[in-house]
Amino acid sequence: MTRHELWRKITAFPIVASVLAQDLLAGGFRSVFRGQGIEADEVRRYEAGDDVRFIDWNVSARFGTPYVKMYREERELSVFIALDCSASMRCGSVMKRSEQAVLAAALLAFSSERSGQRLGAVFFDKGISRMFPADKGRPHTLAVITGALRECGIDAEPDVNYGNTPERKREKTKSGEKSSDLGAALIGLERMLKRRSIIFVISDFFCMNWEQELGGLCRKHDVVVIRITDPLDTVFYNAGFVVMEDPETGATIHAPTAFASFRAAWEHWHTERGAAWKAITRRAGASPFELSTNEDVAASFIRFFKSRRR
Repeated sequence: MTRHELWRKITAFPIVASVLAQDLLAGGFRSVFRGQGIEADEVRRYEAGDDVRFIDWNVSARFGTPYVKMYREERELSVFIALDCSASMRCGSVMKRSEQAVLAAALLAFSSERSGQRLGAVFFDKGISRMFPADKGRPHTLAVITGALRECGIDAEPDVNYGNTPERKREKTKSGEKSSDLGAALIGLERMLKRRSIIFVISDFFCMNWEQELGGLCRKHDVVVIRITDPLDTVFYNAGFVVMEDPETGATIHAPTAFASFRAAWEHWHTERGAAWKAITRRAGASPFELSTNEDVAASFIRFFKSRRR
């Protein structure tokens, strides 16, 4: 799918975003919009009916009369998108995982704009490759989406088939070096965010050493992890003898897909991996969400946000 084809799909998202805007901050963040906030604003004398839990004992002892600490309600939150742009995201049977990920990021971006929240983004592969500070406005939203298209390697024109030319070989080598370090991206995001935010991590999670970093991020922020999957992850068709190559490491395997035992083992491995991923993310305190490349992004998000509201 080319850049122009993706933009045609993205242009319909502002309409869908009006439906998702109310549900975007539901669930874990509803409590933030009620009662006292988390930032101290001022101190005043204690009055009848004030909650004794907010008495500032240091100030009260200094002046010899009770004082209570007032807090500012935090009504404006930031929405951050952490998008995996590694080489493994550029694979898929129905469409590339990176294309589905960009569509998901675009819908989230328009929804945050519609709900009046500030939008920020971090794109990563081996490390953080590009960062957008939180801001508002349609130009900023379009800049984030354009940056996602560029970082994910979605060109304006269809891919050119170079065959086995040296240019094609150099392209493969460059792609193979673009691995994913999700843990480093999460650490960088945690250091950058000073205020409580809602974070959407979009990746295929074909990487290691990110579990502890995700737990640290969840302790302060509301985190939704979106795993981009593909139908071939669970059901592999009979394609005979196939040579598979890891786009990040260049390692190859010879797969006898004609054997039912191989297809069963393939399905079992991916099913167990998905179940382990879901258990790890829930234990860390995040909300897991799986999005396949053959699913409608808008319909899937509507179902997910409704479940969060319940």
